[in-house]
Amino acid sequence: MPTLAAIFPPTQAPERLGAVAAAAEAAGLPELWVWEDCFFQSGIAPATAILAATSHVRVGIGLLPVPLRNVALTAMEIATVARLFPGRLVAGVGHGVLDWMTQVGASVSSPMTLLREYTVALYALLQGEAVTTHGRYVHLEGVALDWPPSVVPPLLVGGIRPRTVGLAGELADGLILPGGLSPDDVRDALGHFHRDLAAGRQVAVFISVPAETPAAAIAATVGDYARAGATCVAVNAAGSDPDLGRFVSFLARQAAPLVS
Repeated sequence: MPTLAAIFPPTQAPERLGAVAAAAEAAGLPELWVWEDCFFQSGIAPATAILAATSHVRVGIGLLPVPLRNVALTAMEIATVARLFPGRLVAGVGHGVLDWMTQVGASVSSPMTLLREYTVALYALLQGEAVTTHGRYVHLEGVALDWPPSVVPPLLVGGIRPRTVGLAGELADGLILPGGLSPDDVRDALGHFHRDLAAGRQVAVFISVPAETPAAAIAATVGDYARAGATCVAVNAAGSDPDLGRFVSFLARQAAPLVS
């Protein structure tokens, strides 16, 4: 059975995080997902706020754009959050929106090269290794975390194109697929994901549904994505300013029991 999660999108005001996190905890929703969007919210700060406000909810960050962040800083932040809340964090990285990366002066000529170098270095740093590497974009000289995570969070790579999906299968613990994909699109994308999903690899898929969608319809949709290969389906409540606290309670109490 896939994990049914909710999304706290960066278009929601940060001060709403507490109420949404409390609703998820009270209703027993297992996961909330956030991500880093220019110029709404960072990924690390909302994730930490949700974790601090709850005791059981896991938080996925899907995703942190690698052109925007030095890999050592990302490793330090993920490690710190993972030590504070062991076993409750899933971290994701990806290309980011390339127009935004250009807007902030962080674009690169080969996003795939950067993502590969970055993922390799970040994975090693989170494992507690000392890393020396001099790639095209990532340069580290004997860098090791003084406080590596006691429980290393899964590291996922976000993307949809075959090369990015293949990179996720080669180098990461899983894959994040963005919204707007059909179950058939997910199935096709996973043809490029070379790791054995039965060996614990994660595939998180983001979907959007109108906030008033019936529970049975949401559960049926989640089941369709699960059969396509998703291990987690994170649902975004589409519509104008939905009450996310109500929506996460609805997902946990009414839709989740119907998922098969």
